[in-house]
Amino acid sequence: MERIIEEIREDLDRRIGIAADRLADRTLTEDPAYAARLGRAELRERIHLTLTQAVDGLVRGARGLPAELAGARATGALRAEQGVPLASLRRTYRRGGRLLWQSLTEAVAAHDRAELPGLLPGAMALWDVLDQMTDAASEAYLRTEAERGERERELRAALLDTLLDGGGTAGGTAAAAGRLGLADRGRFAVVVLAPGTGTPGTDGPHTAPATGPGTAAAPVTAAGRPRGGPGPGADVGGPRVLWRVRADGETGLVDLGHHPLDSLRELLAPLGVPAGISPVVSAPAALAGARRLAALALRTAPAASAPGAVLLDERLPAALVAGDPELAGRLREVVLGPVLALPPEDARVLLDTLGTWLACRGSTTYAAQRLYCHRNTVSNRLRRLEQLTGRALSDPAHVVELALAHAAVTQRAATPAAPPPPAPRGAPGAAPTPAGTARRSPRPPG
Repeated sequence: MERIIEEIREDLDRRIGIAADRLADRTLTEDPAYAARLGRAELRERIHLTLTQAVDGLVRGARGLPAELAGARATGALRAEQGVPLASLRRTYRRGGRLLWQSLTEAVAAHDRAELPGLLPGAMALWDVLDQMTDAASEAYLRTEAERGERERELRAALLDTLLDGGGTAGGTAAAAGRLGLADRGRFAVVVLAPGTGTPGTDGPHTAPATGPGTAAAPVTAAGRPRGGPGPGADVGGPRVLWRVRADGETGLVDLGHHPLDSLRELLAPLGVPAGISPVVSAPAALAGARRLAALALRTAPAASAPGAVLLDERLPAALVAGDPELAGRLREVVLGPVLALPPEDARVLLDTLGTWLACRGSTTYAAQRLYCHRNTVSNRLRRLEQLTGRALSDPAHVVELALAHAAVTQRAATPAAPPPPAPRGAPGAAPTPAGTARRSPRPPG
């Protein structure tokens, strides 16, 4: 084989050049991925180099030496950096192999047709070299793609930090927004998930209703992906969400477009975790403030409520309390201190009744229905609460104090672990029924 190749080398080189021209033209015509990223001269040069290296590998094999694969690895890494799909790269290698075999047989036939039978054993050796080169290029491609994806994730994280943490220059903020594909003006919001509640899907740009922090890495200007399940992600029917995953929780930068802010409830519902949602802001420069407001909204979520999204604008009084822990402590102590000093079960009953009465807009009847007890029981509990706090529920100013103090208590209870359930009524060691309360009826109000 080595002798035959040496005898036809000059003609073979000429034919390889023609084959490189043909394959470059065909590739640019039939493969949009190559056409969009490479010029003809560069593609033709790389194809010619690959075909020449395959012939050299065939000669080295005849000498008992391994094929030189550095060039194939360089090609694979280059195509990964250029964003050419792996399938396109492998297809070009296959087509190149067929053209090379055709050029080799034509050169041998032109030199001496009697040598053609001697060429046949080299077919298997040639395809083995081509397989090695294709595998080496593919492995280098995948390795480079993984490294590229990691770089893009790090870059995206840094860009998101610039917007969500603030503190940068106006130019830096505008540049970060541009790299992430955000307009200078628009409708944006921020979502903050509670720490330790899992991730929404892929660590990358997502659009709604499916993306969060797992899919393959996407360019930082792309929109799209969830974390492999329901979550913020990629869907043309919803807002675009860019997730930032950190040790203290997950934050989503939302490009709402024309979608209403309330649509984020539906987007986040499949996650089943507590989430705070900021008000809408009109510029990327306001996103750092929006993130702080979203975190504040999350802190207003009552401990006893089911996990879900909380809009700051619907929790403004509670947000006032959550925004000042020292003031919240004073509210608890000054307004509800006497109630909190009661035995835990007594305090819980009175606080639950107050919270339900407030949620029912001051209706004792509706509160009784929600608590599954008689309205007189609710009245008795509220009267006792008035006596303990020195505040009248008929005085709007006192109601405001009680509502804010109640928010401070429920927010505080959202952090520690829940206490063990009380012992059943009547069980040994169980506390008696608190005064002014009634046992819950097993039946809903009829």
